[in-house]
Amino acid sequence: MADTGGPFGLVPRALWSRYYQPDEQSRIPMHHNCLLVRTPGRTIVVDTGLGTKIPEKMQRIMALTRPEGDLVAGLRRLGVEPGDVDLVVNTHLHNDHCGGNTYLTGDGELAPTFPNAEYIVQRLEYADAAFPNERTRGTYFAENFAPLYESGQMRLLDGDVEIVPGMRVVVTPGHTRAHMSVVFEQGGEAALYVADMASLTVHFERLAWMTAYDVEPLVTLETKRIWQRWVLERDAYVLFEHDPKITVGKLLGEGSALRVEPAPAHDRASA
Repeated sequence: MADTGGPFGLVPRALWSRYYQPDEQSRIPMHHNCLLVRTPGRTIVVDTGLGTKIPEKMQRIMALTRPEGDLVAGLRRLGVEPGDVDLVVNTHLHNDHCGGNTYLTGDGELAPTFPNAEYIVQRLEYADAAFPNERTRGTYFAENFAPLYESGQMRLLDGDVEIVPGMRVVVTPGHTRAHMSVVFEQGGEAALYVADMASLTVHFERLAWMTAYDVEPLVTLETKRIWQRWVLERDAYVLFEHDPKITVGKLLGEGSALRVEPAPAHDRASA
């Protein structure tokens, strides 16, 4: 659950409450949808969620639930063991996107969740995370990334990079200065994993709606303008990391009347 002041920032309650009904503590549910990509010879995980290192008190405050278990449990249901993953993409280093990079062993030592994987993130993002300020230090936790960098398991990127044919990471600034999204293009189809460029579907529909977490909100606005156009031109799927209602959708409409509709079930499977 998230306090509505976070996801909606300056947007009045009278507007956002048309889309999301808060509970008695003014919270709405937010999901953590990490992404598994399998190609011939590669097993890739995009973002690792909150992980298992969160203290019980904080779990209670967040009303955190895991009805189907954590990320590792979810991967195992798909036949993927932690040792099978050879690449982890961190869209950015906020705790809810990379907390699962590492875990605490029975001896209380930090260890990589995916021991055989290379972890990648933008160099500027790592710098901002390694030297947080008073605003950002509540979400940049060194235990999620510093051990990986120090051991050589994390590689720092400088801009957009093709990961495998048909999949690339692109810098989509605003939420953080070097936030990344993931683009898929192959066989005439396209998809965009937006991460926190648009935490909820309504953020992608409306340029002026953004979270209170965005460090450069006006940059977020222009980033969304670019990628709205990209999605519409390609009739691309849009994959959302946090939205509790729509995980895979299509952006429809034009001008100021854009809306995200759920992708049909058979389309979601292919996406």
